[in-house]
Amino acid sequence: MLFSYLNPLFRYGIERLADDAASAGVDGVLVTDAVDEEAAAIASVLRKSDLDLISLVAPTTSDERLKRIAENASGFIYAVSRAGVTGARDETSTAAEALVARIRKFSDLPVAVGFGISTRDQIEDVWRYADAAVVGSAIVAEIERSKGRTDVVDQVRSFVASLLPAVAKDAAET
Repeated sequence: MLFSYLNPLFRYGIERLADDAASAGVDGVLVTDAVDEEAAAIASVLRKSDLDLISLVAPTTSDERLKRIAENASGFIYAVSRAGVTGARDETSTAAEALVARIRKFSDLPVAVGFGISTRDQIEDVWRYADAAVVGSAIVAEIERSKGRTDVVDQVRSFVASLLPAVAKDAAET
């Protein structure tokens, strides 16, 4: 999965990115600031290379707009758990569960919840109502804490394993 903003995407070239990403084994691209017509055009180019355009929706997204976003989405829909900026939080937002229920009215794609997910308890809570939990900032913070060490990959792997509920660990081992 690649994350990008429109500006670097346009500078690099959408067609070029689609070709290069597909060649590298990427499955999808999340363009954080692509809206409506832009998203539809980007999705069309990505589909030609068998790539998904991952769409972001927030608790503040209207049902009308949510429906439009769902029509262009593929792969999965990324539900932002709360308004504001990303970063680890002590608890997940109740707005996320309501948002996932709203998304399911318009799409049967898997729904991943992110923004502020940083603990095993939060992941288990998200898995009650969504298909996936996205942990980003907490992993970046772990990488920063490992700066200068020679075992960064092992440290991050261990951190991620500590986040996985027992059920996921059992499935990963089989």
